Amino acid sequence: MPDDTLKMAIKEAYASAPKVPIYLTMEFRYSLLTEPIRVVFDDTDLEAYLEDTAPLNPGEEVFFRRYAGSLKKPELTADGIPTIEVEIDNVSREIYASIRQAVLGGKVIKATFREYLANDLSGPQNDPPMHLDVMDVRGDVFRVKAILGFRNLQNKRFPTTAYDPEVYVSLGQ
Repeated sequence: MPDDTLKMAIKEAYASAPKVPIYLTMEFRYSLLTEPIRVVFDDTDLEAYLEDTAPLNPGEEVFFRRYAGSLKKPELTADGIPTIEVEIDNVSREIYASIRQAVLGGKVIKATFREYLANDLSGPQNDPPMHLDVMDVRGDVFRVKAILGFRNLQNKRFPTTAYDPEVYVSLGQ
């Protein structure tokens, strides 16, 4: 199934096996951090602009620290809840300590997955970027492995709008 959130430029890049590198990035946020943890799965650091609707630093140029690891993008299927599997190798002690503190404290860790083209760092190529919750995390000072998904998707009310006579006056007549 095609992914409608990707911009045309990155669709062309995927289709033509480009010489232009594609950067896969993750941003992790939770209440105990003074600033988010931003990583790029590459051998060079990355400075790129965030989308105007970003939860933190909207529209600003931010720094993504390079890390070795892997990111398994979700399968696009008609059924099931998509998940992303992330492994970050050689994590710093600060990242490991921060994630451990959040998990032990029962805090919800939010994550955002963004894709950038090396020749267009003006914003992510997946629009909107994928916002997820960390469902499971394991690791040590050498590697962190996390499963990201949509925690409250099954319990979300549908429709999200409450149609009551106070707001929709014609319902009470």
